[in-house]
Amino acid sequence: MRVTPSRSKTRRPGIPAVAALIAITLSGCTPTPEPTPSPTPAFASEEEAFAAAEEVYRTYMAAFNDVDFRLPTTFEPLSGYTAGSYERDERELLSQMHAAQHVRGGAIEIIEFSGVEVTEHGEVFATTCNDVSSTTYLDEEGRNLVPADRAARYALELVFSLDETGLRLTEATTAEDPSCAE
Repeated sequence: MRVTPSRSKTRRPGIPAVAALIAITLSGCTPTPEPTPSPTPAFASEEEAFAAAEEVYRTYMAAFNDVDFRLPTTFEPLSGYTAGSYERDERELLSQMHAAQHVRGGAIEIIEFSGVEVTEHGEVFATTCNDVSSTTYLDEEGRNLVPADRAARYALELVFSLDETGLRLTEATTAEDPSCAE
């Protein structure tokens, strides 16, 4: 199933969208056809744009998996892969997790990453299916914060935008994607 995100310029992800990486983890993607390469102003082809977005996302997720809520210095690498309100909202949420003395274990695994669209302005739209089954979240007293009925996988619609330093993750919203469910 191919999910096409809305391209409204008035969307702002806010804390709920940024929290998708964390909140959903507290609560079978199928491959899409290969994109047909075609030139875009910011990239030589859609294929190149999708590959760049996937590289940014995979590197970002590796950095996110290394975050220790108890050590704010581990938050810093994330800003190299994010921008705009997504970056600000993520920083705020991570600060809240730090203040609450939450502890995360395990890692989020990317099951599938699929490019959806590239705009003439260099925005790249993609979807991802992530496995959170190995992640744990504990409060300051060691109590499990993960609900027993949490889904093991979830889908996100992602938007990447170009800035002066390169391609950055600027939006992430949860998506209904039955192919991503276990």
